[in-house]
Amino acid sequence: MPLTRRAFAQRLAATAALSNFPSPLLPAEGSRKIGYCMVGLGRISLGHFMPGCRLSQMSQVTALVSGHRDKAEKYAAQYNIPASNIYNYENYDQIAQNPAIDAVYIALPNSMHAEYTIRAAKAGKHVFCEKPMATSVKDSQAMIDACRTVNKKLMIAYRCQYEPTNLRAIELIRSGKLGKIQAIESANGFHETLGEWRLNGKLAGGGPLMDVGVYSLNASRFLTGEEPVEFQAYSSVIDKDGRFNDVEENLSWIMRFPSGVLASCNTTYGANMPGFVRVHGSNGMLHLEPAFGYEGIRLQAQIKGEPAMDETNPAKDPAQFTREGDYFSDCILSGKEPKTNGEEGLRDMQYIERIYRACGRSLL
Repeated sequence: MPLTRRAFAQRLAATAALSNFPSPLLPAEGSRKIGYCMVGLGRISLGHFMPGCRLSQMSQVTALVSGHRDKAEKYAAQYNIPASNIYNYENYDQIAQNPAIDAVYIALPNSMHAEYTIRAAKAGKHVFCEKPMATSVKDSQAMIDACRTVNKKLMIAYRCQYEPTNLRAIELIRSGKLGKIQAIESANGFHETLGEWRLNGKLAGGGPLMDVGVYSLNASRFLTGEEPVEFQAYSSVIDKDGRFNDVEENLSWIMRFPSGVLASCNTTYGANMPGFVRVHGSNGMLHLEPAFGYEGIRLQAQIKGEPAMDETNPAKDPAQFTREGDYFSDCILSGKEPKTNGEEGLRDMQYIERIYRACGRSLL
């Protein structure tokens, strides 16, 4: 039977007690909210992160950066942001003089992540950057170095690593209930339309692997707790309609982990491919689907000798964004290092580079 809301809350509390797993946060008595400057007013900022801050007790939107002043003024009014806290990409560095800004949230096309992270660090601000971290290993390292030089925190927005149902899957695997893990299957993709920036190689750095395939890559790593050591990969373009002149349409890869676990992953821009993860162990199987969405994450498991499990996170969008934003706010206030720091993003970029190399491509 599906888990009730009360039972889910009890399970969440138990999961949060696990070491190294982030738990729901409440502000410490007397603490203040962390002020975020939105860098880029696209779908993920406007539709998810900013509404998530509005529901937060630890985070708030205090400034905007946009190339469209009229658009910025519209949303500034909705979030009670003064006109003096609206910036463009030319005067972005002036955020250094604004004490209302503690951190920036970067939701720009991939190739712009490095520049605006480095400029934010030089302005003395912490950085919360959307995935993928950058479009090259070199740029990823430069982002880490820039933040480290000025002692500012850098977190990559791997929200699934903070989502309760994904944490529950980790708990089951770490507990040994599934026995020895043998194999992982994962997929994630959608039908991309002509004209989107994600199909522009210079802006995106690559195709669906960079955008949605990275979810499967990162999930395979955090579910196993291991780092892959060997890759095989293939890419293809099936639709010759002009969308994929710069980037791949499909990419499939296999990763081998030190324990012998094999992860088989697929990603595409050519079809709607619901995101899922399936983990096969010697004593059972668990299945996350949807695994990577903004709400409704569902875990099903069949473990030898136990009743079948079916658990769905009842939280609605933008709860995941509130959760990860508050986690980073807490890191800033408490001085702790984020779990998904720059080094975590760098590792994925190193593996993405190896996957592209394995299928005869390269990062653009």
